[in-house]
Amino acid sequence: MLNNDRLLVQILLLVLFGASLWVMAPFWSALFWGAVLAFASWPLMRLLTRWLNGRESLAAALLTLGWMLLVAVPLVWLGFNLADHVRDATAFIKDVQVDGLPEAPTWLAGVPLVGGRLVGIWNSIDQQGAAMMVSIRPYLGQVGNWLLARSAQIGGGILELTLSIVFVFFFYRDGPRLAVFVHGLLERLIGDRAGYYIELVAGTVQRVVNGVIGTAAAQAVLALIGFLIAGVPGALVLGIVTFLLSLIPMGPPLVWIPATAWLAWKGEYGMAVFLGIWGTFIISGVDNVLKPYLISRGGNLPLVIVLLGVFGGLIAFGFIGLFIGPTLLAVAYSLLTDWSKSQAR
Repeated sequence: MLNNDRLLVQILLLVLFGASLWVMAPFWSALFWGAVLAFASWPLMRLLTRWLNGRESLAAALLTLGWMLLVAVPLVWLGFNLADHVRDATAFIKDVQVDGLPEAPTWLAGVPLVGGRLVGIWNSIDQQGAAMMVSIRPYLGQVGNWLLARSAQIGGGILELTLSIVFVFFFYRDGPRLAVFVHGLLERLIGDRAGYYIELVAGTVQRVVNGVIGTAAAQAVLALIGFLIAGVPGALVLGIVTFLLSLIPMGPPLVWIPATAWLAWKGEYGMAVFLGIWGTFIISGVDNVLKPYLISRGGNLPLVIVLLGVFGGLIAFGFIGLFIGPTLLAVAYSLLTDWSKSQAR
């Protein structure tokens, strides 16, 4: 009878656990990212708590407010400003339809070996521009619908990211109690190696977050500097967009290449050359140096794991997957590598 009662309790607990996961399913990615963000910045939380004489709730509130100002507010501001830039881009396309391209720049003809061919291509695009717009006009509606759907997904991702920052407050405030709970649960599951695996996961999460977000922040700052020097309008907006696109491979060129083309269009050829060189060797170049260093520092995590995590996370979870994907794969890789080494001993 006692065994039957125990089995019934276990079944009820399992059902309760499954129902809890079902209730939390719409929020699990935001919860996960909130936990990762709080975990990665926990040293800052401890430092601020010490400065505030142990007032954890106040420290958590101040840090959460800081994340809101740093992440959520710029994203909302970016959303309002993008509408203005979309209108500018539409006006630019209409001007091209009416007036066509300007005359090819003189330096284009002076390019060794291919200068004449480039000028010919420029002139042919100008002559065929109106006909090309007529031919693609039936497809513009489909493109607009596709962009609208992608915009809705990005908007949902931004909302989810904002919600995760709200969850950060509770992870900051209740972090020590949650850590004790997780440690006790792991001890029941895997025994004495629980502390070791917690440290392994902690180091992996720190490296991934520092590598992905740190590199994106560095590229955004460098891009902002380049845009300000080149005199590109909306430099701050473009810097924020660079930060977001820096989270995916080959993302920053989607910002600085059109900006370079715009400068050439306006006849600012010197600044266009500067921004092209700055974008190639500084903005995009830092990704090849800083990200591998930050992620692999203190470990041997292959960069391909991060790339697969970024693309897979984006497909599986949407915008928030840019953060979740590489973290999950990196943790799984580290745990499997450690397990295989322990089995070989």
